[in-house]
Amino acid sequence: MNAFRFRRAAIAVTAAAVLPLTLTACGGDDSSSDSAADQPSSSAPAEEQSSPAMEDPAPADGPFGAACAGVPEDGAGSFDGMAKDPVATAASNNPALSTLVTAVKKAGLVDTLNNAENITVFAPTNDAFAKIPKADLDKVLADKEMLTNILTYHVVGEKLTPQQLESGTYDTLQKSALTTKGSGEEYTVNDESKVVCGNVPTANATVYIVDTVLMPKS
Repeated sequence: MNAFRFRRAAIAVTAAAVLPLTLTACGGDDSSSDSAADQPSSSAPAEEQSSPAMEDPAPADGPFGAACAGVPEDGAGSFDGMAKDPVATAASNNPALSTLVTAVKKAGLVDTLNNAENITVFAPTNDAFAKIPKADLDKVLADKEMLTNILTYHVVGEKLTPQQLESGTYDTLQKSALTTKGSGEEYTVNDESKVVCGNVPTANATVYIVDTVLMPKS
C-alpha cells in the first residue's frame, strides 16, 4: 500500500512539473505568431515607396528665386508695377539694377529695349557688375561699342519660359549664342551666371535677374 501511494505521488509531481512547461511552450508559439501578424509589412508597392523629393521639381509659374524677396510689394518697382512698363523702364524702378540701367543709357539702348517685342532679358544685378574690377568696368562704360556688344548679349529675341531654360541654346541680339540649364527654381546661364530672381514679367519682356555679367565669346 505504501509503495502504491508513493507511485501515485510521484506521478502527480511529474505531471505538475511538466504541465507548466507545456503551457509555456504553447503560449510562446501563440505570442510569436500574434506578434508577427501585428507587424506591418516592410514591402510596399513601388509607387508608394517613391518619394516626390526625388523627382525633378516643376518649373515655377510666376517670379521665383531668393532675390525676388527684395522686390517691393507695391508701386512701380513691384511685380505688378513692372508688368505694366516696358523692360528698360521697369528695370529703372528696381534699385538692384541701377548699374545696368546706367549702362543701358550710356549705350543708347533704352528705346531699343523698350520698343522691342517679346524678348528675354538676363539682367545683371549691381553685385554682378561689382565683380568686375572697377578699372575694367569704367573702361567698358566709356566704350559705347564694347558696352553695346556686352549688353545686347544679354537679350534673346523671344520670351523664354522656365521650361525652355532647362536645357537650351539661344541666339542673342549680339548675334552669338548663350546656353541655359537647370530645373525648378535653379538655373544657370553659360554654366556660371545664376538666376537669382526669374520669370519676371514686363510689358514687352520676360526678365531673369542674374548674379554675373555675361561676356560674349566674340
